[in-house]
Amino acid sequence: MLFFVFFYCSTTLIGVLGLPILLMPVRYASRLGAFWGRCVHLCLTIIPIGFSIEGDIAKSKQVIYASKHQSVWETLILYWQLDSPIVVLKKELLSIPIVGQFMKRAGCIAVDRSSGIRALKKIQEEALLAKQTGRSILIFPQGTRVDPSDRTTPYQIGVFSLYQLLSIPVIPIALNSGLYWQNKKILKKPGIINVIFLSPIKTGLPRKEFMTKLKSDIEEKSAELEKKRI
Repeated sequence: MLFFVFFYCSTTLIGVLGLPILLMPVRYASRLGAFWGRCVHLCLTIIPIGFSIEGDIAKSKQVIYASKHQSVWETLILYWQLDSPIVVLKKELLSIPIVGQFMKRAGCIAVDRSSGIRALKKIQEEALLAKQTGRSILIFPQGTRVDPSDRTTPYQIGVFSLYQLLSIPVIPIALNSGLYWQNKKILKKPGIINVIFLSPIKTGLPRKEFMTKLKSDIEEKSAELEKKRI
């Protein structure tokens, strides 16, 4: 409960004091988002929940980060750790008061999952604009949060669309955040969240080969991390 007090108070304070940033260039909204991630990490020390990162983050290059999605944790902490990438997220999140406006201002790509092929085209259009900025892109290829033991939720074609269109490497990310910051549950468990940046997937692979490799790389390593508690 103490965590929630600090989390919501700091989020509200950052949002209110940061309102003028909505009228400023995109980079300021991005920096505020990264600062928010850092603050959330500090709040989590109350529980405590820490994290460890393995592998090459490749922050000096423009890449597509394709991450397992098990909790809210990675949407906040990875944004901070990856130097404010452009995040592909569901359109509903832009409806969150104040926070949604910051997400939009920071250049996030919002997807209307009910629009089918139109949503895919919109991702492509905005991704081309994103590539011109030089910023990397963070996408959660399953399109939703899943429990650590979930091995059935499919990987959506949107990540391949970006991979094919932008011709930049994809770095798969495996993690076990759902063991500690559980999806749709209030209680959080102390421990160390493990994040592993896997070997980049080179450009030019056909759809089936790419999707198979992406899924197997992420799922195999995430399954290993599911058994790893510190």
